[in-house]
Amino acid sequence: MPAWGAPSPLEGWGREPRRLASGGSQPRSSSPRREPLRRREQERWAAAAPASPPGGSGGPRARPPPPPSRRILCEDYEGCRGAQRFRGAAEARRRAGRRGGGGGGGELEMSCLCGCLVRYLFLALLLHGLGEGSALLHPDSRSYPQSLEKSAWRTFKESQCHHMLKHLHNGARITVQMPPTIEGHWVSTGCEVRSGPEFITRSYRFYHNNTFKAYQFYYGGNHCTNPIYTLVIRGKVRLRQASWIIRGGTEADYQLHNIQIICHSESVAERLSQLVNCTCPGFVPEDKPWEQNVSYDLWREENGYECTRALNFAMHELQLIRVEKQYLHHNLDHLVEELFLGDIHTDPAQRMYYRPSSYQPPLQNAKNHDHSCIACRIIYRSDEHHPPILPPKADLTIGLHGEWVSQRCEVRPEVLFLTRHFIFHDNNHTWEGHYYHYSDPICKHPTFTIYAKGRYSRGVHSSSVMGGTEFVFKVNHMKVTPMDIATASLLNVFNGNECGAERSWQVGIQQDVTHTNGCVALGIRLPHTEYEIFKMEQDAKGRYLLYNGQRPSDGSSPDRPEKRATSYQMALIQCTSSIPRLGESSEEKLGWYSSGRAFTPARNFGALVLAVMVTVCTVL
Repeated sequence: MPAWGAPSPLEGWGREPRRLASGGSQPRSSSPRREPLRRREQERWAAAAPASPPGGSGGPRARPPPPPSRRILCEDYEGCRGAQRFRGAAEARRRAGRRGGGGGGGELEMSCLCGCLVRYLFLALLLHGLGEGSALLHPDSRSYPQSLEKSAWRTFKESQCHHMLKHLHNGARITVQMPPTIEGHWVSTGCEVRSGPEFITRSYRFYHNNTFKAYQFYYGGNHCTNPIYTLVIRGKVRLRQASWIIRGGTEADYQLHNIQIICHSESVAERLSQLVNCTCPGFVPEDKPWEQNVSYDLWREENGYECTRALNFAMHELQLIRVEKQYLHHNLDHLVEELFLGDIHTDPAQRMYYRPSSYQPPLQNAKNHDHSCIACRIIYRSDEHHPPILPPKADLTIGLHGEWVSQRCEVRPEVLFLTRHFIFHDNNHTWEGHYYHYSDPICKHPTFTIYAKGRYSRGVHSSSVMGGTEFVFKVNHMKVTPMDIATASLLNVFNGNECGAERSWQVGIQQDVTHTNGCVALGIRLPHTEYEIFKMEQDAKGRYLLYNGQRPSDGSSPDRPEKRATSYQMALIQCTSSIPRLGESSEEKLGWYSSGRAFTPARNFGALVLAVMVTVCTVL
């Protein structure tokens, strides 16, 4: 049996013809240069064969059949006579192996080959463990199994949370139209929640002459299954210039021509007519109350009257526009276009005076939409007399555990672009958050990162937002990393104990700001408490989505119960369902875009592959 370090038979045969070409006697043969090769092959394999066949002694030695490598070389150098000869040689080899008790040269060569394969596989696994920082680097470690487990988590993260964030930071193959082309029919992808709360779906048509017709369908529940009234808005919109405030957006002006309302039940018609008369006395005659499924004008340009204040209505969302295109799954036949319109102020009373500085959830082009979007098809076919009714579904119980990441580059008021990565430890109700801030709307140019951690309370069902669950989050530890020169310079301006060690900030160097009670430059004070609201959903592919409360439009923090949000931010998607519980903070093992995960199959993957290879070689 050859040693593990010996060259394989394939390596020996590959070098043999070049050594014979240097010279030597030429025996009688039609192929003089190949005869020494054939003779040496016979001598070498005869030595490995048994001295006599079973059941006899003293007989002539049985010549073992040529190994598989010999047949390959025969085909290369001697022009073998076809597949029939190979099959005959293989059959003779099997018979000789049975007579010789399984000690033929074919098994010898196969054992050597498999030994080399196992050796190289073991070396690869060893190097992989070293590269991932496993306990192989620390043979004296007392937590050897735990270190291997952490290494497995770090390995698995590369294909999950890390991959998702890296996809966003690389631009996610998104194309932004500047100026945007908005002509077409755009619809909501699901039931949207506006502050108030208001539950709404939208269907907007923009025409080539710059006019538009917009449907806003309002509902009495958080799943948009019971429509209560519909607004029909007609007007004209004109695109202006690229936004000076929100990079990647386009500013626009709009003019309203007409607003109509249609109530879908008698009770709603009565309630809304009374509400409108409170802000526009006498607008709805007492002897002619509103009726179900009848259109009534709330605003008409030629008459000059306007009674939409009772509904806190505004179309300022048309003042900020952005269109994105992307091909799902890199399929050129599956184009998806999304229309982002300006955000709605979180204080309903301020909607009339607010100019958007962020975006609402996007609408999708009815012509180029995600084919898995059932709500898109339902809303597309609807009108004011046939409002969309989305499929009913149950509220999911909120379970804050595992890891969640952003699905897209997110925009915040005050001109912030960021991605988020949350980690929840449900065993002790602690949490960690990674906030990666950027200077551009596709999140390619980082400015600074924030790492925060703390504790959170048990959730209770919200009494003000249907389907929501209320939490209280506390932040007691924070680290900041400037990622560009401008941010580092800004942090170095602050004196004393306002934001880390004075004048010590450097690009790419993380600093703990817990001892300075946060960072004044970033508007963060520690310890900090926020009153949050969450909801959970599943998308068409069965993946879990997590929504948390929308940040106040005035840039403040929900640090009091009365400031708790009644609408939601962009959804986070679950990238792992569980996290390690070994007492190691994710901040200690996570890099710029990385995350950890406990996953048993990944943890045992190397051992599984090694066992399979050994089994295969044993059988062969």
